[in-house]
Amino acid sequence: MRGKLSLFLLVPEVIFIILFGVFVQYDEKSGPSAINGTSSEEFHSLYPMFQDVHVMIFVGFGFLMTFLKRYGFGSVGFNLMLAAFVIQWAIIMRGCLDRDDIADGKIDINLESLLNADFACGAVLISFGAVLGVLSPVQLVVMAILEIVCYAVNEFVIISLLQISDIGGSMVIHAFGAYFGLAVSLLHWRKELENHHKEGTVYQSDIFAMIGTLFLFLFWPSFNAAPAAGTFAGERAVINTLYSLSAATVMSFALSSAVDKDGKLSMVHIQNATLAGGVAAGSVANLRVGPLGALIVGATAGALSVVGYKYITPALQRTFKLHDTCGVHNLHGMPGVLSGLAAVVFARYSSNSAFRDMNELESIYPGFKASGFDFQQQANMQIAGLAVTLGISIVGGLLTGLLLRAPFLDKLKSHALFDDDKNWLVDDDDTNTTSGGSGIAMAVIEEPRQDEVKENLDRNSTDGSVGSSLHEQMALAT
Repeated sequence: MRGKLSLFLLVPEVIFIILFGVFVQYDEKSGPSAINGTSSEEFHSLYPMFQDVHVMIFVGFGFLMTFLKRYGFGSVGFNLMLAAFVIQWAIIMRGCLDRDDIADGKIDINLESLLNADFACGAVLISFGAVLGVLSPVQLVVMAILEIVCYAVNEFVIISLLQISDIGGSMVIHAFGAYFGLAVSLLHWRKELENHHKEGTVYQSDIFAMIGTLFLFLFWPSFNAAPAAGTFAGERAVINTLYSLSAATVMSFALSSAVDKDGKLSMVHIQNATLAGGVAAGSVANLRVGPLGALIVGATAGALSVVGYKYITPALQRTFKLHDTCGVHNLHGMPGVLSGLAAVVFARYSSNSAFRDMNELESIYPGFKASGFDFQQQANMQIAGLAVTLGISIVGGLLTGLLLRAPFLDKLKSHALFDDDKNWLVDDDDTNTTSGGSGIAMAVIEEPRQDEVKENLDRNSTDGSVGSSLHEQMALAT
């Protein structure tokens, strides 16, 4: 891999620098005309939420994926690499499809542009979760390049042309990212992925992943409300998302215990299914669904996610040879589709009386003003948007997965799957001395050894000589 990853990063970065220098400029809100504070109010309402979303992208997503016992560096490190890469590439691709930018030949950027670039990062990182530990870093960079092209096209079609309502990106971000990643994963199945001995967790890695869960849980209301920051719809989105998350969390704990034969909780469910309410709230977060509606959507999403992790994911792997490392189908895919369908139902059975006034109605459903839609037509557009999203994500993912099979893209060998050792400077498994840290990697190595010794100690506690020997082993292991 030496030199190849550098090449695949440096060449695009040089191209980004050139394109930004020629085509990208501040828009009027952040340029010289705004020097007297004309955009101050908008900045102060949007920036705190943008900051929350930024933390979700770089911290929440990254740490959520550290559950793999030997892939902690790759989870956090490649998450940072992809996010920094996509923030630049998304600005360019979205600008190429923006009608105003096309008209004046320049891509205008402001804080809202950066927020939308973060959302694009979210889609790519969701796809990254589906192939975590399976693709090489070179393959990941190529996947990000191609996915953002598909993402920008899909966003343009369903938001600008079909004029759907999807404030929290349940369709355009979560469903798209999940099914794009799953389509890529489908073409990278190999027999070794079945019960791979490195695709597992230990106590410490699960705790680190739970940190990601907590960050995402706390900031998800901002993720869904940021596009409407400073408005009544934005405040409503915060409320609906929080209640949806809360209901999903309670349902996740309840069902996680219920589906286990011993009644115990699974950290996989708690780390992920608790967040499904945030995904499911996305398309309806700014609508007047009421606290009851938010609770129902969240509880349904939490239950669906737990069932997905327990039954659907194993079935997909057995039947279709579809490997999903992080279970993005259960956290982002199915809850994203659920949210899209909920938005269809609400649009179909809504009425003018459900909105404060026509300004609120037209801000949520732009098609009412621009295209003269009624509620039936809006519902049709919502279902069409969901279908387009699934079509572009799956077809785009399959084509991308096919391209990523090219031999020059450094396909990982079996021993390198789910392992940092191939791409990172890590400690030797057989030594306790470190050159750069005794953190996650060392804890991953040591903990199974202690568990094994403790198990043997319990099994042989009646034999004094064996017990003494095992106590010595315990001392060495710690």
